Amino acid sequence: MDSDRGNIVNFVSFRKTKRDAEKRAGKKREDERAAANRVKFGRSGADKKRAKIEEERQRRELEGKKIPDSSEGE
Repeated sequence: MDSDRGNIVNFVSFRKTKRDAEKRAGKKREDERAAANRVKFGRSGADKKRAKIEEERQRRELEGKKIPDSSEGE
């Protein structure tokens, strides 16, 4: 009895291969989405540093313009 290996289907191997392919596809979608979000929402280090310096400058400027409270000195 000679079996024709071309007609035999190994379902265990097929399921594993299919599951692995689905995992790879899902990971690729997540990576693409993460890359798009980095472009859309990300800021470079220089941008973050500039924003921090600007916020600090505005805070100092506002502190300098405060009117002293009359109850503090008495």
